[in-house]
Amino acid sequence: MTTATSPRSEAHQVARENRKAIQMRNLRTGILFTAPALIVLAIFVFYPAVQTFITSLTNGRINSNARRPAKFIGFQNYITLFQSRDFWTDVRNTLVYAVLYAPIVVIVALAFALLLNRKDLKFVGFFRTCMFLPFVISLTVAAIAWQFILSPSLGLVPYWISLLGGPEHIDLLGTRETSMATIVFITVWKNFGYFMVIFLAGLQGISAELYEAASLDGASAWQKFRYITLPALSPTFNYVVIFGLIGSFQVFDQVFILTSGGPARSTETIVYRIYTEAFGNGKLGYASALSYVLLIMTLIVGLIQLYTNNKHEKEEIA
Repeated sequence: MTTATSPRSEAHQVARENRKAIQMRNLRTGILFTAPALIVLAIFVFYPAVQTFITSLTNGRINSNARRPAKFIGFQNYITLFQSRDFWTDVRNTLVYAVLYAPIVVIVALAFALLLNRKDLKFVGFFRTCMFLPFVISLTVAAIAWQFILSPSLGLVPYWISLLGGPEHIDLLGTRETSMATIVFITVWKNFGYFMVIFLAGLQGISAELYEAASLDGASAWQKFRYITLPALSPTFNYVVIFGLIGSFQVFDQVFILTSGGPARSTETIVYRIYTEAFGNGKLGYASALSYVLLIMTLIVGLIQLYTNNKHEKEEIA
């Protein structure tokens, strides 16, 4: 005995099959378009990340040969790392740098973006170019130039400090109390132009009608900034803060060129320690363990920042 199917059920079955066919077609199209990027990520990101973790579980050395292959030692590198006083010094220096650099670069970039977003400012294009120019310069070139500027015997900055009544031939990069702050200043000078351009793009996306309506209601400049500019810049602000923090955990070039981690390890960061352990001491396994600890630290900070931003956005919507 056969049961007759209604036209409605047949239509539902046909629609369901059509949806499945469309989903499969979209899946194939998506895989086809993302395949080149996935292949590049697999070769240059995922495979090195897995290989680095495997290396961190060995006592591998850069100068090892076939007669002395790397041995599996489990998590011994991580245990040694966390028991090392030098490691905690590097963590402290990295956190100090991040705490100083990230807020300062965000504030400076936002301040210049607000200033250069004014329509009554003359030669605004010229000033924007001047502010962005340090970011275009190679960090190596900029660091070498600052070495001459800050030189205790030849530099302009120590000379000006002495003219203002300060100590003569002050070595800002060679003193424990000023070396980290000096590196932060140079990095802020180098990078704030990039974040300034991002803030400018966000500012130019805010409707001028909002400011006009606020002016008609008698709002002050601070009230406009607090209740219009900041909420409208919230996505841009979050992007700048997250990338500023991530970049601060990866500081290396300026430390390597300006201070080499000195004086007395006062500017030695985790990335610089990874470099010295891998290429100075040849401890590839230990350096790989350091790399993964840095990765976990960066992920934790990024997730905390994202959680805080999402919570703040939900509270504003509620």
